[in-house]
Amino acid sequence: MSDLRFEDRQGPSTSGFRLNKRDGKIMGVSAGIADYFGIDVTFVRIAWVIGTLVGFGSLILIYLAIGLIAN
Repeated sequence: MSDLRFEDRQGPSTSGFRLNKRDGKIMGVSAGIADYFGIDVTFVRIAWVIGTLVGFGSLILIYLAIGLIAN
C-alpha cells in the first residue's frame, strides 16, 4: 500500500475552523479563515475591508463575533 499525504492540498481544512493568533493581526480571524480555505490571508483581509465598506460596517460585528466565539 502506498503512503499518500495531502499536506499541500488546497481547499477547506478537514480539522475545522480555528483562529490563527500566531499569524493574525488583531484576533486571528482573517488568518484562521485563510488557513481554513487554503488561500492567502491578504485576500481575506481585503475582502473584510471591502465588505465592511459596502455593508456600512456590519462586517465589523461579524468579525468581532467570530473572534469571540471561535476557539
